[in-house]
Amino acid sequence: MKAVLQRVTSASVEIDGQIVGQIQHGLMVLLGVAKGDDESDSRYLIDKIRSLRIFSDEQGKMNRSLADVDGAVLLVSQFTLLGSPASGRRPSFDEAAPPALAKGLYEQVAAGLRESGTRVETGIFAAHMRVALINDGPVTFVLNSREGR
Repeated sequence: MKAVLQRVTSASVEIDGQIVGQIQHGLMVLLGVAKGDDESDSRYLIDKIRSLRIFSDEQGKMNRSLADVDGAVLLVSQFTLLGSPASGRRPSFDEAAPPALAKGLYEQVAAGLRESGTRVETGIFAAHMRVALINDGPVTFVLNSREGR
């Protein structure tokens, strides 16, 4: 799994003119599921999303986690994170998991974050979405579960 984490002061996702998910202080997480990903990948990302110390303390140092600051997550599926533009002019999505597997693992990440006490808002899997955010910092990190296991 690949995830792009952006520290935000606010973020929202809109579908057909309706806001379906919205947070204030926390993380915007774009999540792509790859072929071969499984529950261990989702557990890795759940832990990293909650515990990565990327929020500022009183001295302005990145020393606090999402859990420490009681932040929320806006989780949005994004299979294009698995796209490879290496050859030709059209990206290849051969590494992306089939939709049924991807949806299950995406929902597992959302459920795992909620079970650990994080407020989670989501987009709608496979829908065309408009995402808005105010990146705080800017602070952005890219996680790959296969590099962390």
